[in-house]
Amino acid sequence: MGVETHAYPPQNPPPYPGPPYPDPIMNQPQGIPLQGGPGAMGPTIIVTQVMGSEAASMICRSCGVQITTRVERMPSMRTHLFAILLCLVGCWPCSCLPYCVDTCNNADHYCSNCNAYIGSYNGV
Repeated sequence: MGVETHAYPPQNPPPYPGPPYPDPIMNQPQGIPLQGGPGAMGPTIIVTQVMGSEAASMICRSCGVQITTRVERMPSMRTHLFAILLCLVGCWPCSCLPYCVDTCNNADHYCSNCNAYIGSYNGV
């Protein structure tokens, strides 16, 4: 009977076969692999774009193309509450006004190239 010996942990683990190791909190890659061996990672750079109610110029996180966002106005709970308030104070003919005013609606930003949802601006 021979005795087998195994080195634990392995001396030369196999290289990671997939994309960079994901960050469990942000669910984002921690960086790009560097030259220098398995598991060597570069710095993480997170850029936050502040979007307003108008179209913004940015790089899409989905397709990686420099774009100007496409903005769609969508009514929010605030829009409906303003319409109800106008009805309650006796201005029911003006109750459709909040749906026509841009500042009462959310501005949803989409990529003009791949139509991916980028973010929303809620106004004041």
